[in-house]
Amino acid sequence: MSSPLRHLFRFQESGLLLVILALGVLLTVFSGAVRIPSFEIAADGSRQRVFTVGADGERVPAFVEKNKFLNTQNLAQLAKDTSFIAIMAVGMSIVIIAGGIDLSVGSIYALASVIGALTFQRFGAATGTAPWLAVTLGALACVGTASLCGLANGGLIVSLRVHPFIITLGAMAILRGIAFVATKGQSIGGFPPLFRELVRKETSGGLSLVPLGVMLVVLVVGWIFLSRLAAGRRVYAVGGNELASRFSGIRVERVKLGVYLLSGLAAGVSALIALGYYGSASSGDGQGYELNVIAAAVVGGASLTGGRGTALGAVLGALIIQMISSGIVILGIDQNYSQIIIGTVVIAAVVLDNFNTWLAKRRLTKG
Repeated sequence: MSSPLRHLFRFQESGLLLVILALGVLLTVFSGAVRIPSFEIAADGSRQRVFTVGADGERVPAFVEKNKFLNTQNLAQLAKDTSFIAIMAVGMSIVIIAGGIDLSVGSIYALASVIGALTFQRFGAATGTAPWLAVTLGALACVGTASLCGLANGGLIVSLRVHPFIITLGAMAILRGIAFVATKGQSIGGFPPLFRELVRKETSGGLSLVPLGVMLVVLVVGWIFLSRLAAGRRVYAVGGNELASRFSGIRVERVKLGVYLLSGLAAGVSALIALGYYGSASSGDGQGYELNVIAAAVVGGASLTGGRGTALGAVLGALIIQMISSGIVILGIDQNYSQIIIGTVVIAAVVLDNFNTWLAKRRLTKG
């Protein structure tokens, strides 16, 4: 095998890249074609429909036939949808690497969205508040709420010494209930136009720049934290062997507080970007995100036993999960099968991880 190929297959996430490539090829081959409205870029930079002249002399909208999966609009949609999950998956991976789990991430996302939306509405254009101040206050409220929720999870886990599954399961219901009470079940809108215009900036091909850009920033920050900083090495140490970490002088409780704070922060950032993109929030936001985010982290290589995982793996795992969800729609499969398929993928990833761990221990024993 040539040196570049050998280097590729030694790369930790090379298997994920091959899975993404295989999924892309399969969806391209089996998705078929679709007629998409034709657009052009106007002088002011906006996208406008293209029209042709029909047989009767009237203007007729122009369409172009493209592959259902491999077209600019679908790929831009895939990138945008992946961004929201991938941002939270990086935070979730850090928690899982430390040997924890966070089932409340979807509820944190919902509550942060609601609090941010209420703040935006309270200081909207009708109140006379300066747009930049309204955006700043709303962003701080959204991200701050999520960070506090994550810190509360970590604090309860550390102080009560209860398994994170129980604490975050309870928090999932509590936070969702608070969001419902705060909104009375209603959708909240009325955001500053400046915020929406900023988040919804797109390229000529319809690619949403802000969600994708924030995802890349979170990926880089997560990679630096886990692979280049002492704090990241302590996260791996605690997840790999908590008792040994204590004896080596690592403040395990502080590490656990930190990872849940980072998970909440990531959920808040994702919620803030979603607020700007969709322009509203409700207590039902993020329903089922727990499964998708944990699935992205696990598929991306984070071991549920702790001590293993990467930020890049989390983002690639999120892309795989989103490609599966998108493929279900493109191939015309009943949407009710979506959660079944994603759940099956998670189980397969965990079984494969356990098998790899068993093989590694067996090699060590023989050695």
